[in-house]
Amino acid sequence: MTRRKLQIALPLVAILIAAAGCHSTHADPKKSAAAKQDSAQEENIIRFVKNPDPAPALDVTDLDGKPISLDQTKGKIVLLNFWATWCGPCRAEIPDLIELQNKYKDQLTIIALATDEDEPAEVKKFAQKAGINYRVGMATDPLRVKYGGIPALPTSFILDTQGRVVQKHIGLNDPSIYEVEVRALLGLPFDGKVDYFEDKGQVFLKNADKATELPGVDLSKLTAAQKTIALRRFNSESCTCGCKMTLAQCRINDTGCGVSKEMTAKIVSELSHISAKASQEKTSTPQK
Repeated sequence: MTRRKLQIALPLVAILIAAAGCHSTHADPKKSAAAKQDSAQEENIIRFVKNPDPAPALDVTDLDGKPISLDQTKGKIVLLNFWATWCGPCRAEIPDLIELQNKYKDQLTIIALATDEDEPAEVKKFAQKAGINYRVGMATDPLRVKYGGIPALPTSFILDTQGRVVQKHIGLNDPSIYEVEVRALLGLPFDGKVDYFEDKGQVFLKNADKATELPGVDLSKLTAAQKTIALRRFNSESCTCGCKMTLAQCRINDTGCGVSKEMTAKIVSELSHISAKASQEKTSTPQK
């Protein structure tokens, strides 16, 4: 994977703040207060995977050549961060990760895996200059595949004390999100509540076959039976964009892929035309 194929995830928080600012001068004060209250309530809800999958083995070394293994982190929360020295959002979150590691040093292990980097020595130099106090290694191509390809940076996975992946974050996040998740997983008091969801490809692409809806795919015109057929085809047919994924996996992994979008739309169109043709034939058949 070349650096040009990786996306740098935009900071969602910044986008939301900018959007809020655009509307603030025209908003009704009472409505604004209610909206802020609703927003605060939503922010206090953290989401974890119900029945999470074990994290794939790392099988990598740190910048000093020492092996990095999840076996070394048993009983601790793990924040597995895929990043790059050339990625702006990745660099922006480093101070917060340093602070988080300091605050929960006995209960949390942060592992940062440099992605799409050519020189480990340069990564080590950068890490030392940035004052990184957590382990840093180099991501390998096989490892990136295990964790879903990592199409955007930064991408972070949260592992519970049993080594299971309970959440995945793409992009630059409010650092308080990580801390709230850590506290929740440690059983410490936190301001909020936990909501559980079934992983349908949002965390691990291998679970995409559980999805009943896909990004950018309109199934509204299909019957229940046709929808089942369509989803089965999405999970059995491969996308031809070169990603080596099923259509369902590609739609979840890269919503901007025009190839998978066109292929899924074609399948939906074929099924809807079959339905329309059957209905037409039924209405045109002479009644006895």
